[in-house]
Amino acid sequence: MEFTPKIKEKAWSPSIETEIFKKWEEEAQPFNPNDERRVFVIDTPPPYPSGRPWHIGAAAHYSQIDMIARTASMSGYEVLFPIGIDRNGLPVELYTERKYKVKAHKTPREEFLKLCRHALDDLELEMIQIMKLMGMSGDLKKYYRTDSEEYRQLTQTTFINLWNKGLIYQASRPNNYCLDCGTTIADAEVNYEERPTELVYIRFKVKETGEDLIVATTRPELLSSCQTVLVNPDDERYKQHHGKHAVIPIYGREVTIQPHSSAKPEFGSGVVMVCSYGDYTDVLLFRELGLNEVIAVDERGRMTEAAGRYKDMRLKAARAEIVKDLEKEGLVEKKESIIHRTPMCERSRTPIEIIPMSEYYLKQIEFKPEVKKLAEKMIFHPEAHRQILLNWIDSISIDWPISRRRYYATEIPIWYCKKCGEPHLPEPGRYYQPWKDTAPFKECKKCGGTEFVGDDRTFDTWMDSSITPLFVSRYKRDEEFFGKTYPTSLRPQAKDIIRTWLYYTTLRCYQLTGKTPFEHAWIMGYGVDERGERMSKSKGNVIDPIPILENYGGDTFRYWSASEASLGADFRCSEVRIAGSKKFLTKIWNISRFISSFPMPEDVELTLSDRWILAELSKLIDECKEGYRDFNFFIPANRVREFTWNIFAAHYLEMTKARAYGVGFSEQEQRAAWYTLHIVLKSILLLLAPVTPFVTDVLWRQLYGEKSVHREMFPEAAWSTEASEYTERLLEFNSKVWNEKKSKGLSLKAPIVVEMPKDLQGFSLDLKAMHNIEA
Repeated sequence: MEFTPKIKEKAWSPSIETEIFKKWEEEAQPFNPNDERRVFVIDTPPPYPSGRPWHIGAAAHYSQIDMIARTASMSGYEVLFPIGIDRNGLPVELYTERKYKVKAHKTPREEFLKLCRHALDDLELEMIQIMKLMGMSGDLKKYYRTDSEEYRQLTQTTFINLWNKGLIYQASRPNNYCLDCGTTIADAEVNYEERPTELVYIRFKVKETGEDLIVATTRPELLSSCQTVLVNPDDERYKQHHGKHAVIPIYGREVTIQPHSSAKPEFGSGVVMVCSYGDYTDVLLFRELGLNEVIAVDERGRMTEAAGRYKDMRLKAARAEIVKDLEKEGLVEKKESIIHRTPMCERSRTPIEIIPMSEYYLKQIEFKPEVKKLAEKMIFHPEAHRQILLNWIDSISIDWPISRRRYYATEIPIWYCKKCGEPHLPEPGRYYQPWKDTAPFKECKKCGGTEFVGDDRTFDTWMDSSITPLFVSRYKRDEEFFGKTYPTSLRPQAKDIIRTWLYYTTLRCYQLTGKTPFEHAWIMGYGVDERGERMSKSKGNVIDPIPILENYGGDTFRYWSASEASLGADFRCSEVRIAGSKKFLTKIWNISRFISSFPMPEDVELTLSDRWILAELSKLIDECKEGYRDFNFFIPANRVREFTWNIFAAHYLEMTKARAYGVGFSEQEQRAAWYTLHIVLKSILLLLAPVTPFVTDVLWRQLYGEKSVHREMFPEAAWSTEASEYTERLLEFNSKVWNEKKSKGLSLKAPIVVEMPKDLQGFSLDLKAMHNIEA
């Protein structure tokens, strides 16, 4: 009997992937919420096109989200895997400003919005192309955009609903303000960095005694806004000054010297000036002590009239000038270089200021207990990342400021009566742009005025992003569909936006629906470079995924992504590591090509060798399915490789080659080998399908039917694991024979005399044929 491989191609080539992807597009079936199967809805994160190249770590993240979709499908679910592109917010504006060398606030608004849309289009197409190269199974022909009228309409609708529930209010409060971005930002968008700064020791005068009182500060430019001076109540150096008054140098104003535990005797001189506002502690102290704020810095980052002769100076210049003037008057005791924990804007990476501004707020403090309960009930993958969310909820101390002074985001749908200032909200149902649209009201409900002015602010981008589970489940647009798809099944995301996207989505969706937005939260780690440093465009260590995908193929990239690190852990990105993953795909191809030479019979009588490998296969299936249940693709990727390479190919396949070819064995024994080889290969392809969808589908269609492997279910562990008790002894014996041949300078095919262990007698025919053992 002649054995010719059914698979003609001698090696796997990534070029085949393009043809397979086209076939998938042709065969794609729309999501059917009425399918008899259970529904699995993924709240897919819409990626952010904020510049080139798209981060290779982000691409790896999305390849694993596709593995989630394919896993759910092969676990018996009807899967909704929506694809979106996030086209709102500050990074879009910053990219547009860089690309076209313009400034948002110096360009006509309509013109700037057009530039933003145009700048995003090319980036968006590139992202979609990367998704195709990776083999994403979501509907890439009907993806949504968060800057579409339909999406922004829903954001505005949810705002109007929350307004009507009494959860929105306007207030003037100290807010985080980024001077570079030109807008208020929420606490969740503030990071902290240890930065070098100068601690200046300034001589104040105690009015009642004329004594010097040395105040140490890192913000001398805020002298004009100082409203009290604090000392620790237990600090013996200053007890005699309690209740007296300090005279502020340069300005000559008097402020009370108060004892307060926030003053740390060990920091600086132990005397602290409280200004509006140097940091968050100042904000809390102004509230606690009932101090009247003095605004020294405006939203341009310049000193105000309160700063006197330093008016209109930028902060850095004013700081230098004030210190210079103090030194001229002999009022600087000394200066020290220190490392200071500085609040930074996570977008611009520049220090923030705290400036009182009138903003809209969404109530969140009163919802902390409910949101925390939802966080405790969510299933986290991995569990360790739940604590990040719980810690953030515990830390929240103010309501969420949701209005922003930017352009490219969803507009706040409010008009104000010109006569009395009363805010008016329209009926939900369409997209409003109050800065240019005519007010949809005839007269003011309060005073009867007939002229209105639209709010020109936009929402915080997280107001848009936090409704993705509502948008994909057609909230307020298709109640039947919504009822079958919400709450969604799973939210996949990176760990750095747990305190923003995960938290705000949970808060907003609970406020609107009374339910959790999703059952599972799947959290991936960061992509880092070979030195372990987090990859970012600003560091210049980002790898462009397109050349990698074009050179090595989507499956090589995906296998690297899955096998590189366990779920939630950071993973190292390098072309060398990715290229190395191709070896395993080549191994799978070669094994499949060999097995394709043989037919797959039925009704066979298995030998002990066959029962042994099927026992090992059953263990593999159980382990892989456990990994898939946790959506931890590191487990199946590495276990299948270990089994395929080190057990199946190295041992069983070599043991049964002679039997498969019928050399020295009965037809019954030969057919048993064929059957077992195919059973193992089919299972390997099914177990690898979510991770490497291209190569597994090509092989499956050539060997096991025209229907895609992705329409199949995961295999069952149908064989007894009893024979796995031989594994250790078998592997030891084979290694012993190979080492002995090597030590004698013999080829692996050379005959050798070796005593067969008694407990391996049931394998003797296969082992003798494998090693050419002579009696």
